[in-house]
Amino acid sequence: DLKRTHDDDAHNSIQVTPSGDSLFYQEAIIFGPDATTWEGGCFNLTMEFLQDYPNKPPKVKFLTKMFHPNIYSDGSICLDIFKTTWSPVYDVSAVLTSIQSLLTDPNPNSPVNAIASKMFVKNYQEYCAKVRQCVSASSKANSRSKMTMMK
Repeated sequence: DLKRTHDDDAHNSIQVTPSGDSLFYQEAIIFGPDATTWEGGCFNLTMEFLQDYPNKPPKVKFLTKMFHPNIYSDGSICLDIFKTTWSPVYDVSAVLTSIQSLLTDPNPNSPVNAIASKMFVKNYQEYCAKVRQCVSASSKANSRSKMTMMK
């Protein structure tokens, strides 16, 4: 699943790598989709695969601080594929692509961040400004970690 995700990622909008020695833990990066408020963002996530995967979904959390109606303050994600619509046919790529789509198409009817949800519905420009702050912070954080790795 991991190798296929890495090999099939033609548009380079997601990246996945093992975290340490265990294939049960993966680190992922989702890039903000072009021509959206999220463009330029580089968002880090962790994926934990339990023994019952693929019959149960992986546990996925953002490490990057996010401002989004469907993302908890701890980085956990409220997305239907993790709850009611999970299927063993979903692979890592499908999971990450779904999360990437959620960034630009939130569900304000199922909010876990009430402030972001209200702002998305009632003051979209202010919501976009907050998102741009997340994008800017994510880009700076990833630039710093690349510099650290190069030393």
